[in-house]
Amino acid sequence: MTDNRWLACLAVGLAVAGWAIALVTGPLIAERAPRFGGVIYLVGSLICHQRPERSFHLGVTQLPVCARCLGLYAGGALGVLAWTLLSRARRFRWPHRSAVRVLVASAVPTGVTIASAWLGLGDPANAWRAALAVPLGIASGLLVGAVTTDHLK
Repeated sequence: MTDNRWLACLAVGLAVAGWAIALVTGPLIAERAPRFGGVIYLVGSLICHQRPERSFHLGVTQLPVCARCLGLYAGGALGVLAWTLLSRARRFRWPHRSAVRVLVASAVPTGVTIASAWLGLGDPANAWRAALAVPLGIASGLLVGAVTTDHLK
């Protein structure tokens, strides 16, 4: 792999990690830098329903995205950064079919929580929503890393 692809993957990973950190610290940022915090909440509103009962709160202030979205973004950051480190250490290819299987399997926990809520069988707590979204986020981040470094074949 060329150093440019590795650096691009690292940049993507750091950007996703930065976004995840901005989401967690959104209330603090909004308090200290209202305009910048407002942008974080605005972007959050474009990608998430932001329902208060499905969101974590820092003190009394709701985070910019719901618990599930937070789990997806945190997992995504872990996945891209993990791919960056793994791809730098070894040379390998990730077959397309294998990547699809990993992505589908990792979506099962999130799918179960969504189906359970839609069917009225129960709605998990925010901590569960976030935790069960992390595998899908990780798999998505790995996929983004594989595409960025040209390892998806």
